[in-house]
Amino acid sequence: MARNPSKIKREIPEPAAPDERPPLTRERVLHAALQLADDAGLTALSMRGLGRALGVEAMSLYHHVNGKDAVLDGILDLVVAEIALPAPDDGWREGMRRRAVSARAAFARHPWAMRLMESRKEPGPAAMRYYDAVLGCLRRGGFTVAEAASAFSLTDSYLYGFALQEQSLPFETPDELDDVAEGILAQLPRADFPHLAEMIEHAVTSGYTYAAEFERGLDLVLDGLERVLERRA
Repeated sequence: MARNPSKIKREIPEPAAPDERPPLTRERVLHAALQLADDAGLTALSMRGLGRALGVEAMSLYHHVNGKDAVLDGILDLVVAEIALPAPDDGWREGMRRRAVSARAAFARHPWAMRLMESRKEPGPAAMRYYDAVLGCLRRGGFTVAEAASAFSLTDSYLYGFALQEQSLPFETPDELDDVAEGILAQLPRADFPHLAEMIEHAVTSGYTYAAEFERGLDLVLDGLERVLERRA
């Protein structure tokens, strides 16, 4: 006896769940790479690891970036884009100061970026705008081309050196500074190293922060550059 088709219970398959991930784009790949570098450093950044972070096969990434070098160029450009550029109506000193303070903050957020900053052969659009804006600020301020090149090099040497030293310190908070200072003082022969002991005690009792040294030192650098213009005038 044939079964009544109207009484047959049909098993209708569930519709496939749409992929909830946003589509893969160059911007999404680079922002994921930036996050990976921030979280684990450049040594953790590989095409395979980046693919895992995005939930795709590594080969899928090559539709959007040409390889790891292109990724490094791209994420460095994202960092450079965070740096405040000198405005066209800034005085040279104001513009250079703004740029240096902002760059130090960007390097603090992305400690790996300093290793790449001057090493890439193909700077991106943000990097080229950055270099041009800094040089333009100096040229508008009255520096010759040669003086502008020297001023850029000098301020960057100070900026990178300070940022690297800051990242290497064995303390981050005032409490950690106190612990380190007290540990040194406890074993320091004060009679043999009176000036060192005096400085450490000053740091502990005055609310000293190493970060505050950056802008004081930067002003000394800018004072020196200002004398270049004054001598020529």
